[in-house]
Amino acid sequence: MQEKILMTEEYVAVGQLGDFPPGAKKKVRAGDEDVLVVNIAGTLCAISDVCTHRGCSLSEGAVEAMEVTCPCHSGRFDLLTGKVTAPPPRKDAATYDVRIEGSNVLVKRR
Repeated sequence: MQEKILMTEEYVAVGQLGDFPPGAKKKVRAGDEDVLVVNIAGTLCAISDVCTHRGCSLSEGAVEAMEVTCPCHSGRFDLLTGKVTAPPPRKDAATYDVRIEGSNVLVKRR
């Protein structure tokens, strides 16, 4: 439980900048949460890796423009806001602020 509290209040290191080249998507662990980090044209975005519809891993889905598509039922989420952009999910996904310190990539749940 302590890690979950820290995750909401502090940034957590999830990798090195070189781990996320342009066009890459990678599932990482931040505290006790699975997070999908995506590099879109040099901008790192982070969203919960768990689809709010049935719990499928979004890291296994396709990324196009600023959206990720769930591989299970084709629901889509905006990578910046976590908003559902196509059903069946009804609940938005959690998103994370991303910070770069030196070559370290850190995330913090919004």
